[in-house]
Amino acid sequence: QVQLVESGGGLVQAGGSLRLSCAASGGTFLMYTVSWFRQVSGKEREFVAAITWSRGSTDYADSVKGRFTIIRDNAKNTVHLQMNSLKPEDTAVYYCAAVPGPQTTVAGDYPAWGQGTQVTVSS
Repeated sequence: QVQLVESGGGLVQAGGSLRLSCAASGGTFLMYTVSWFRQVSGKEREFVAAITWSRGSTDYADSVKGRFTIIRDNAKNTVHLQMNSLKPEDTAVYYCAAVPGPQTTVAGDYPAWGQGTQVTVSS
């Protein structure tokens, strides 16, 4: 069974940077897509970025393009989300998710989720 553990959240000022990590275990991830979603209390979970494990193809939400970068480390079974030029509206709980298939931005398509990590950006 796939297990995902996020780390790296915290409090940062607007304009600053954070790097989130998602450590994956319990499976062979060659055919997987790993994505980051975020959620603000009372709102639906929102797609942020995705990467395919085999080719490293990426996709980003328009709101984070040019500021966030998703990277995979095959040797460590880890996916990182480098977040630069952070804005107060990026404040949310960030979740890592994995699906054995192609990229999708729909949260309901993902069977495996991490526990989430809080990111707070102060103005």
